[in-house]
Amino acid sequence: MLLAITHLPSPALQHCELTFLKSEPISMEIANLQHQAYCAMLERCGAKVIVLDENLACPDSVFVEDPIIVFDEVAVLTSMGVESRRKESEAMERVFSKYRKIERIVLPAKIEGGDVLKIGKKIFVGESARTNKEGIEALKTIIKPFGYEVIAVKVTGCLHLKTGATALDDKTIFINSHWVDAEAFEGFAKVEALNDEPFGANVLKMGNILCMNEAFPKSIAHIKSLGYTVDSCNISEFVKAEAGLTCMSVPFLSND
Repeated sequence: MLLAITHLPSPALQHCELTFLKSEPISMEIANLQHQAYCAMLERCGAKVIVLDENLACPDSVFVEDPIIVFDEVAVLTSMGVESRRKESEAMERVFSKYRKIERIVLPAKIEGGDVLKIGKKIFVGESARTNKEGIEALKTIIKPFGYEVIAVKVTGCLHLKTGATALDDKTIFINSHWVDAEAFEGFAKVEALNDEPFGANVLKMGNILCMNEAFPKSIAHIKSLGYTVDSCNISEFVKAEAGLTCMSVPFLSND
């Protein structure tokens, strides 16, 4: 069964961590409606959606991807790149221990799930503002025994790797090469993000459906023109918090 773990937006979302963007007013009324639409999109893609509310006091808790990285064999609790988000870990461990054995990455190694792009057995990990070399090595130590290859990717212009690079399929990357080192994806076909929609390269792949942000209509039209099936929703309020579609859920196959 395909599950997708999500979390209700925190009433304190306005106080989220920002690295590359300036703070803008966030409407919680709109954010809550957009989160509901996001969950509905996941359901249309065949996922059973589980909505958590354990970390409502944490401003960034809606971004459930960052505290945990889920593989078929194990779930890795991350060390998080900023101190304010480390309070989220306890609830994440409790939730995901129902589905996977839990391993933990500890400081000074830093890593967040938004920097981890899984394509088959190749695991691309962004070296970014939130993930350091030690974090990448720690993840490699945990998952290498399961046959995964970890490949480091320099990220310079955006918060996480998946802000600027995601997979359209197992052989094709949608990438903003101004932000992410495209050379790390040797052997993959590359579709370049549009200059006037630089955040459009964040795509959530759910089976054969690509979920995209309605704020980037040119990107959606471009990906459709390449023959992909696209579903979409509007997450404008979460984009103000440096978010993309990928960071708002943790999709994985239940072993039940």
